[in-house]
Amino acid sequence: MATATESKKAVDSDAEEVIAKTGPMEEMLAAAPARPQIDDVVEGPVVAIGRARVFVDLAPFGTGIIYGREYLSARDALKNTNIGDIVTAKVVGSDNDEGYIELSLREARQALIWGEAETALQKKTVFTLPISDANKGGLIINWNGIQGFLPASQLAPLHYPRVPDGDKDKIFVELKKLIGTPLELLIITASPKEQKLIFSEKGAGTSERSNLVEKYHVGDVFDGVVTGATDFGVFVKIEDGLEGLVHISEMDWALVENPKTRYKVGDKLKVKVIEIKDDKISLSIKALMEDPWKAAAAKYKKDQKVEAVVIKYNKHGALASIEEGVAGLVHISEFASEADLRQKLELGKVYPFTITFFEPKDRRMTLKPAA
Repeated sequence: MATATESKKAVDSDAEEVIAKTGPMEEMLAAAPARPQIDDVVEGPVVAIGRARVFVDLAPFGTGIIYGREYLSARDALKNTNIGDIVTAKVVGSDNDEGYIELSLREARQALIWGEAETALQKKTVFTLPISDANKGGLIINWNGIQGFLPASQLAPLHYPRVPDGDKDKIFVELKKLIGTPLELLIITASPKEQKLIFSEKGAGTSERSNLVEKYHVGDVFDGVVTGATDFGVFVKIEDGLEGLVHISEMDWALVENPKTRYKVGDKLKVKVIEIKDDKISLSIKALMEDPWKAAAAKYKKDQKVEAVVIKYNKHGALASIEEGVAGLVHISEFASEADLRQKLELGKVYPFTITFFEPKDRRMTLKPAA
């Protein structure tokens, strides 16, 4: 029969064994990922698609669901979603009545954008952004779908409205003149809770930017990322703190009507430096493509009959393309009126023409309807 001392030793030994076994388990639990909480951004594969609802695997915590108004607000993004696709969403509810974790794509997108804004604030990233509107206090800017504000007091001296008497109405008139103008700006406030995004033009053109620009030369070719698309071209990030502009005329040898439909933020592309002036870098995409006029020089000549597709009207007449990137002017003087031209030359249709002027070196050509 065991003595009291022996019994105590046995109990102590058992306790030590339990502690020894429990320790690693506690460590495993501590190292395990935390269960998603409301406002957390999560991602996972789509595992099922139902009527007006999408299910996302959030293992080991369960299944997320996008439904109701969250589905409706994101239905354009979800219409091309397939089972297996990875989606990023924000937790807006934990364990609803059916046991699912409620998710929002719209709010996740907002959270990611605000995260980018906070990073840009910390890194002092310089953006070139067009002014979309103005009020008496400053200028309105749209950045990645978020409306930002540039106070008049944060404008650089070059753009600050100089009104002798400080009349707010006169200042407003001057501010409105900047609508559509691209400015180099820094984010100085990014507050998602207050939905406040404040920009400043002061300090955006610093010596630091000059040092970055000095590293580049005309003719350099590199990979960039689109940071913004406007009516006049796209802005491409070269490195943190430095962007260049690809003007609409440098996007393709063929006619580009709307850069926004061709490129979107985040697109990666190869560009070539074609000009560096005043710490601004001009880039080109078409400079990396074969010039179609070189091949056309060997195929076409004056007085030759060709077929061409009408691609655009302008104040001088119509542009017609004989090959991708090789277009000539059909002058309005060849017709009784502008209405007559548009009736006889419909956009997108092919017609017979005669080349009346052809200078491939200058990329110039005129056409007239064939008799």
